[in-house]
Amino acid sequence: MDRSGTPVRKWLHRSAELRRRENRSLPQFAHQGTPVKRVRVGVIGCGNVLSAYRVPLQSLSAAGRVEIVAACGRESQREETLHAIGPCRFSLREEDLLDANDIHAVVILTSMPSHGRLARAALESGKHVLVEKPMATGLDEATSLVALAESKRLQFACAPFTVLSPTFRSLSSRIARGDIGTPTLARSRYGWSGPWWNPWFYVEGGGCLFDLGVYGLTTLTGLLGPVRSVTAMTGIAIPQRLVEGKPVAVTVEDHAQVIVEFERGGLGNIMTGFTMQQYRSPAIEIYGTEGTLQMLGDDWDPDGYELWANRAGCWQVFKETEPDWPWTAGLAHWIDTIQNGGELVYSSRHALHVLELMIRARESAREGRRTEITSRFIPPRAEDEVPPPEAHRVHDRTRGKH
Repeated sequence: MDRSGTPVRKWLHRSAELRRRENRSLPQFAHQGTPVKRVRVGVIGCGNVLSAYRVPLQSLSAAGRVEIVAACGRESQREETLHAIGPCRFSLREEDLLDANDIHAVVILTSMPSHGRLARAALESGKHVLVEKPMATGLDEATSLVALAESKRLQFACAPFTVLSPTFRSLSSRIARGDIGTPTLARSRYGWSGPWWNPWFYVEGGGCLFDLGVYGLTTLTGLLGPVRSVTAMTGIAIPQRLVEGKPVAVTVEDHAQVIVEFERGGLGNIMTGFTMQQYRSPAIEIYGTEGTLQMLGDDWDPDGYELWANRAGCWQVFKETEPDWPWTAGLAHWIDTIQNGGELVYSSRHALHVLELMIRARESAREGRRTEITSRFIPPRAEDEVPPPEAHRVHDRTRGKH
């Protein structure tokens, strides 16, 4: 179909123009130091999240790309940590890792309120940083972290890494090709009944937006670009939670509905909460003037996707061809940029934009008004879709699952 002069072409042209404008206005710094053959890594935070990073850390270590030098956690975590990631120095003091001269890069897997402080200390000591989401809980703090990393030409990676999944890349490629026409509406959904192992999820510095909504915001902005404004409603549905057998008063949102206006055009809805028991609907939906895309499963654990194209007149179902893709894939990508240079696909400025969206969403809900977004980022470039492995040959879906 010739789409020249159509709304699809205009949307794609606007996307390209915004990308050129963003490329001119936003600084980009790839790592310029001497290539590192083996990255010496320290891990801060040896709790629940480390169990997910254990396999990629072990794989990178076995491949000779990473040496796990040290870990920092509680004394009660020492034995389990050393069993999980192998022999290394174990410390109870964060400073022992942050000040160590034999560590190139730090992985921060602590509670959300501590992310910004630890990331700053690591960057100031000249170390590359990978931090779990969000990079910080305050916008000024996060903005200064991004500027610090850029000024020191350090690789500053922040979870979540949904834009790295093969399914995300397939959706991105189809949108860029105009397979669904001009995107007009988008929706993301992610939630569950809520954590029971740590109270910080339910108090200042936590909340369902920082813990869960961040995924959908990352994915939708990765697919459709920066957001111009946000409108939201949030609430506390369950004012008291039971955490490790003790009652905890909930002081931040446990459910939220966020509406975003994309700079390129179109609206998005992000539904999230610690109040969702189960669901069966797609994680991501993109509606265009000529079709629909639906990501099945969650965006951090995709299960293929569906495409409706008006010109085909039917639903096409695409089976997940890489069922063992891990949501910790950003770790290997981060190590690759440290060793070989280049830019992170999920940039720190993208993560900063998502953080601003969450903070402004809270402001919008509190003040009852639409809030403008000031930050911008360069979206991941849609690649030509690489033919995936033959779907009918995917047999063991349990292999490699986290």
